[in-house]
Amino acid sequence: MVKKLLLFILPVTLTIGFSQQRKMGLDEPNENEIDLKYLFFLPKDFYSDKNTRWPLILFLHGMGERGADLELVKIHGIPKIVEAQTDFPFITVSPQCPIEYVWQDDDMQQAVEGILLKIIKNYRVDKMRVYITGLSMGGYGTWALAARRPDLFAAAVPICGGGDPATVNVLKNLPIWVFHGGLDEVVLPEESEKMVRALEKEGGKVRYTLYPEAYHDSWTETYDNPALYDWLLNNRKAEN
Repeated sequence: MVKKLLLFILPVTLTIGFSQQRKMGLDEPNENEIDLKYLFFLPKDFYSDKNTRWPLILFLHGMGERGADLELVKIHGIPKIVEAQTDFPFITVSPQCPIEYVWQDDDMQQAVEGILLKIIKNYRVDKMRVYITGLSMGGYGTWALAARRPDLFAAAVPICGGGDPATVNVLKNLPIWVFHGGLDEVVLPEESEKMVRALEKEGGKVRYTLYPEAYHDSWTETYDNPALYDWLLNNRKAEN
């Protein structure tokens, strides 16, 4: 049975300058819906600076953060960064995958896409600067969702994940920066490298960073690096 998705968007009567991650979820879910909750962050100047359209990062967590407790999503990656930096210059959306799913599932991709499109519609998002990133299971999800909707994103950053090389024909025009730990035994580096090789063969816009001494956690160093965010902001979708 196809699971339907209802979206809940916070009312516009928010405190001016509010910059903490807020917990969002479905409105009165029933047994036929994916109960997809997510963390949502607006830059501190979002409401005071009414003329600016903001870049957005969609973050997909790993296998261990699945479930129904959004505090788990803050353990790694972009939500952890946002908790520590009130001046983070991106809108961020960090959904939580229910325990019975993975990000590659069609229903999950549809649910995440629906949330993303709703936020783009209802908030001042710079549509030319929407980015996707994720780690481990979220790295796989990044490859999958980018291939599903390459038109939505200006760049992608899959970390210690993998994908289907048969999809690279739709990804070759999307700037992608891939990261992996050379000693990773949870997701072998070859999972990233086969995607990188396939993209290189297609003339894709791909770069690859391998941390020779890193194990599965190749994301902490990646997300702590200011160069990553500079690279993201330097990538914009072409005007149609």
